[in-house]
Amino acid sequence: MKPENTHTFAANRFSIAPMLDWTDRHCRFFHRLLTNEALLYTEMVTTGAIIHGKGDFLAYNQEEHPVALQLGGSNPQDLAQCAKLAEQRGYDEINLNVGCPSDRVQNGRFGACLMAEPQLVADCVAAMREVVDIPVTVKTRIGIDDQDSYQFLTDFVSIVAEKGGCEQFTIHARKAWLSGLSPKQNREIPPLDYPRAYQLKKDFSHLNIAINGGVKTLQESQEHLVHLDGVMMGREAYQNPYILAQVDQLIFGADSPIKKRSQVVEEMYPYIEQQLSQGAYLGHITRHMLGLFQNMPGARQWRRYISENAHKPGSGIEVVQTALAKIPQELGV
Repeated sequence: MKPENTHTFAANRFSIAPMLDWTDRHCRFFHRLLTNEALLYTEMVTTGAIIHGKGDFLAYNQEEHPVALQLGGSNPQDLAQCAKLAEQRGYDEINLNVGCPSDRVQNGRFGACLMAEPQLVADCVAAMREVVDIPVTVKTRIGIDDQDSYQFLTDFVSIVAEKGGCEQFTIHARKAWLSGLSPKQNREIPPLDYPRAYQLKKDFSHLNIAINGGVKTLQESQEHLVHLDGVMMGREAYQNPYILAQVDQLIFGADSPIKKRSQVVEEMYPYIEQQLSQGAYLGHITRHMLGLFQNMPGARQWRRYISENAHKPGSGIEVVQTALAKIPQELGV
């Protein structure tokens, strides 16, 4: 039986970005211990991997909800097939990647290069919406190469919204250079243009518009939310994950107590033991936890001990327990 879907666009008020090689299911489980409310995204998964690949590319933990699947692809039929499979598995949202600028993505004719083909994007969204009842959303840039006028962006959004039926867009407030820059450089070199996203919300007030790119604090998130419907935080949430511990209170108005870092570590123990019993490697789980004590006394020892020991054959929960003991307990963290 398909799990009941309770996701609404309200969860989009704060989300954690899909990050290739980072936001796997171990990472998402860890992040969910820090925030009950934020919308979590998978890494981008290509339609080819889901349809033809060996292995389960749709696996996730039930505790992750609300969780969105980000798809990479440009064939409407393939995207529809994958969206339907994802809905059957209980995902809360399908997101189409129209923002990734990497070469391997372009070679597959998806990612940021699709901004140049808004009608195709509309066809892709429409095909997915035809077969699922969950939201189908688009994550995009503000432009590509020299096609970076505000008119270019509004034309893209108009077509995808009107002809594809897309109601929610997450705007990475940088343009993408499709050649000459690495994906890392594309996240840093093109200048951020938040006012363009703000203007987009004014001009398309009926759409749900969220911002992504360069967001480093919850105070910045609150400032963006004055103008927009949602904020997506990326690398800062990964590298300094304890920032997520106040999301429910500051962004969603929850009155629940803020967890201590040590509490979050201890809450990971049952999950780690369960995953190890199923053949997972400790290092694949703990790598996402390395930044938890960032800027705290003992943080370096925590990181070092886990990094040096989690990859060893037979490593178990005791590695994390020993690392946690290196944090001065009198700090009450």
